[in-house]
Amino acid sequence: MFKRSSPRGAPDPAGGPAAKTARSTKSTGDRAEDRALAHLQRHGMALECRNYRLAGGPQQRGAEIDLVMRARDGTLVFVEVRARRNTGAGGAAASVSAAKQQRLLRAAQHYLLRYAVLPPCRFDVVALDGETLTWLPAAFTA
Repeated sequence: MFKRSSPRGAPDPAGGPAAKTARSTKSTGDRAEDRALAHLQRHGMALECRNYRLAGGPQQRGAEIDLVMRARDGTLVFVEVRARRNTGAGGAAASVSAAKQQRLLRAAQHYLLRYAVLPPCRFDVVALDGETLTWLPAAFTA
């Protein structure tokens, strides 16, 4: 009998280790987003969209915005949620690389096409290092 394998990152249709890893990573990310969303809502922000995805192309990776929120003052806030078990590799906030920021910017530009008049915008990061949640408003600029 042959063992089934799947491409890196793809769920294993046989339910093997790759499928379990994909499920645990997805559920960890979902829990982190849930915590971040609850925290931001407690601070008066309203959810506009969750997991806004922009397809990639042959030469470009796709992009996703974890949370699109509306601040009380009307600012549209694009939120990247990052979670790490520990800070050994620099922590969750440090994992938002320049390349990741560029993908977020591209997705945000696409999201903004729906508006005739552009609202004020900013990019926030919610970093979860273990149980510690850190909200970084205006973490980077376009």
